[in-house]
Amino acid sequence: MAYDEIAVRAAAEALDLFGAFHPGPGDGVPGDTGTLLLLGPREPGFWATFKNTPEWLDGAPDPLDRWSARVVGGLAREFGGHALLPFGGPPHHPFYAWALRSGRAFASPVTLLVHDGAGLMVSYRGAIALPGRVDLPAPPAASPCDGCAAKPCLSACPARALDVRGYDVPACHAFLDMADGADCLSGGCIVRRACPISHAYGRLPEQSAYHMRLFHP
Repeated sequence: MAYDEIAVRAAAEALDLFGAFHPGPGDGVPGDTGTLLLLGPREPGFWATFKNTPEWLDGAPDPLDRWSARVVGGLAREFGGHALLPFGGPPHHPFYAWALRSGRAFASPVTLLVHDGAGLMVSYRGAIALPGRVDLPAPPAASPCDGCAAKPCLSACPARALDVRGYDVPACHAFLDMADGADCLSGGCIVRRACPISHAYGRLPEQSAYHMRLFHP
């Protein structure tokens, strides 16, 4: 199956191909893998689609993970590959390293992954390990951050929890406990929203709020 055909099938499930690469021995994939595909939410429209799925409507825990397992697993079987998911460990699959290997995601100035299409809103719902080598499009020549003169991500965090030194998770949680943290909880991380590429991605604040509730119950 060609890359474009895979992208069309993924789009029908509200997913996008967020990158792919031909792995080597040190990439932590099954030994017969010729191509690793990375899948993320297709925007705009992902959240509206997901909220009409059985996993969301049944009221059981972990609806997004259960949906991801079903949908990514189904696509993997259709393509003759294996589904690899970013949850369910330990051990955990190295999605951060795989994203960097794809050439479409980069370490941002605040160390979070930044994607050429999703910006700092990038997330991965799963990966598919294919036994054959699929011809892949060329990735971007450089990080989108290289051409971003303002770099608003570096100064956006009101808690000073995200900057060039990385992510101070305790400081983030402490800020979210305060009244001033309400905007982050209801609309998503201000730093992620500050990225110019994130603006064009189309992720709904409602979806970001859902993830923030899981991060900071």
